Amino acid sequence: MDGQPKVKDAPSNNNIPNERDALLGNNNNRQHTYHVSAVGVYLPRHRPAATPFLVPNAVSPNPAHLPLPQNDLGNGAQGDIGVVDSLKALLFSGWINVLLVAVPLSFISHFAKWGSTADFVISFIAIVPLASLLGDSTEQCALKLGQTLGGLMNATFGNAVEAIVGILALTKGELRIVQTSMLGSILSNILLVLGCSFLAAGYKFKESNFQVTAAQASSSLMVLGTTTLVIPAAYHVSRKEVNGDAFAGMLATARDKTNDLNGLLTISRGTAIILLVCYGFYLFFQLKTHAYLFEDPQAHEEEEAKMNVTTAVVSLCVVTVITSFCADYLVGAIDEFADQYKIPKSFIGLILIPIVGNAAEHVTSVWMAMKGKMEITIGVAIGSSIQIAVGVIPLLVVVGWAIGQNLTLYFETFETIILFISIYLVNCLVQDGKSNWLEGMMLVALYAIVALAFW
Repeated sequence: MDGQPKVKDAPSNNNIPNERDALLGNNNNRQHTYHVSAVGVYLPRHRPAATPFLVPNAVSPNPAHLPLPQNDLGNGAQGDIGVVDSLKALLFSGWINVLLVAVPLSFISHFAKWGSTADFVISFIAIVPLASLLGDSTEQCALKLGQTLGGLMNATFGNAVEAIVGILALTKGELRIVQTSMLGSILSNILLVLGCSFLAAGYKFKESNFQVTAAQASSSLMVLGTTTLVIPAAYHVSRKEVNGDAFAGMLATARDKTNDLNGLLTISRGTAIILLVCYGFYLFFQLKTHAYLFEDPQAHEEEEAKMNVTTAVVSLCVVTVITSFCADYLVGAIDEFADQYKIPKSFIGLILIPIVGNAAEHVTSVWMAMKGKMEITIGVAIGSSIQIAVGVIPLLVVVGWAIGQNLTLYFETFETIILFISIYLVNCLVQDGKSNWLEGMMLVALYAIVALAFW
């Protein structure tokens, strides 16, 4: 009607660009079919080419008697991509790779003894593009493995940086850094990333829609992961209250404290194994029995490989090793850096370190939200949180068990309450399958309050 403002509707889910392409600036129009995964996996469904009609004397498009062109770099009969072209696609895929200049500087800073500040800052910057390269290499490998194996590979390497940083901090005995960085990654994804995405979508569209069933299944699994963190905290509190007297609990003997730790370890390790099994069943649910819930029926794009398999696998291994070294330098400099600048270590673990592994995904999520592709946004934000809550954290508990580090699922009561409230708020906002800018503002506001509390 005249005189009323026109509201722009969210676009249909046609021509969804690859999430990495959107992030890295590749906007080539290609045909794709995307599966929107709640574990952050967007796997292409490879449809078989149409079979030509059998026409007498028809000439094959590639007659067997004609040689197919090849080159020295591996471009062969099957249209394989050469090594040089593969490396170009990986290294020059977008603006974020400019930060790769910090990678050699990280090694130089460490061996030249530039100091903890230089080690922390340079390694921090270096890991950001390395995380992007890890994601690119993983996706290229997954394209050749099919939906199931590709989904498993994406699930395995989806939060590789967080796992690497966590394991290295674990080997150094930085148990609080491990816990706060994992908690920070979850909060960063479900509050900051999802909130900014809702805000970005609300800037262009009055209201955005997404698949309700998949979002609810994902958020329900997040509730399970959060509940398993509440149980150790409740056990610890109950052990402190001796005969209902909290003061007497403060005077507990060393034997009582040892028994308390042993109880926490038993609960945490058993729970970690159960969570890993649950995560395996969830992947089976998402990739096999109920894969249709995580597909976008309106998407019609089919991903084209940019790298050959060999180069993608080698790149994945090399980047993982380099990331491990940079993460080692980063973790090793945390103590001196925190003392020098009077920054709480909990703030570094909760706010700063999660930025390292999630920067590329953060940009992707916001970019997709502005295009009205909320299924992808939900998959990036909530899916990554699921991987950490029921995948990475239990894995770190088991790894700590194996190497003699007593990492438990017991978080401080304040941290547990914050996580539970955050999950509850996200569940309330996604249950109707719609989002708007006000909901995004709520999530970002809660994240800002959490950051202020830990400072």
